[in-house]
Amino acid sequence: MSSPIYRALFCDLRTDQLLDVLPLQGVSFDDYIGKTGSASGTLPIPNAAIAARIRAAVVPGRTALWIERGREIWWGGIIWTASVSSNERGFVSMQIQAGGWDSYLDHRILFDTQTATAVDQYDIVRGLISYAQTTPGGDIGIEVGTELSGVTRDRAYSRYDLPRIRDLIDQLGKVEGGFEWRIASYRDPESGRRIKSLQLGAPIRTGAPEIVLTHPGPVMSYGWPVDATTVANAWQSRGSSTNANQAAESVPLMSQSLLDDTAIAAGWPRMDGSSDYSTVITQSVLDDHARADYERARAPRTIPEVTVRIDGSISPALLGSTIRLRIRDLWWSAGLDERYRVVGLAVSPPQRGQPESARLYLEAP
Repeated sequence: MSSPIYRALFCDLRTDQLLDVLPLQGVSFDDYIGKTGSASGTLPIPNAAIAARIRAAVVPGRTALWIERGREIWWGGIIWTASVSSNERGFVSMQIQAGGWDSYLDHRILFDTQTATAVDQYDIVRGLISYAQTTPGGDIGIEVGTELSGVTRDRAYSRYDLPRIRDLIDQLGKVEGGFEWRIASYRDPESGRRIKSLQLGAPIRTGAPEIVLTHPGPVMSYGWPVDATTVANAWQSRGSSTNANQAAESVPLMSQSLLDDTAIAAGWPRMDGSSDYSTVITQSVLDDHARADYERARAPRTIPEVTVRIDGSISPALLGSTIRLRIRDLWWSAGLDERYRVVGLAVSPPQRGQPESARLYLEAP
């Protein structure tokens, strides 16, 4: 069986016009729900002609990178850094680092005050992205849908806070009754056009069929970390200053205090946690943030990861889907048979002596 062909397409970020197709060595890429994905690799420069092509096509901050596997788009994002180096033998190459499309919103600031009253939270997200893309030079082709969450919010975003648009969307999603979001990359099956598409969900789920992964079997290895460093069973969040009198002492808005009495009674030591929302001026909004943060902090975080051989059932379309994981070994002597949602995927194309594989990051569905 022949190895799949991976191609790196370099395009203009604003128009998506193809600039060049170049050989990218040592490539690796990942994508997540709730976190910006990344890609990296090395462009060999064997002669002056290739150097000229790379110089023309690779402009950090302006060049988009699409990674194809066969004819399918498996990753897309923006090249942010490039470094040319030469070794002691005179071999010249360029190392590139790219971030997913959502990383662009880290570089966009809300310079105009925006308000929303009883607006569906998905429409607020689309409004923020529309603001970014309707300013001169801001349209990078992110496509948005029309679906609604059924949850309305009141929000006031002040231009004086100079907020990053990515931060506003993240904060909006991380409240009680919030949502997940990502910008997916794929090729339209009918037109063949490359697509950057906003996905929203509470949580995000895809229609990919459930697959069964076993160890021993398709699962080559796994990791099962349990992290209690962020556990808290008592919580309070802090908002903006509530004092309009500049001559008086400034006092911040504080959320209600939250305490897990059941955990304390069960023998857990008290562990305190807090969070800051310097732009939140409404008590109910701050309380929503506090309850959401508190719920996430109450239990040790476990994100299992499994490394699998890539076959016809493994692709970026798994993000948001459910898998059934079966493990039987010394640790799981009685056998593990549970369902998990895929929240992250890191792909390693075939290298010399290494098979093509993917690391899946999981959470309980």
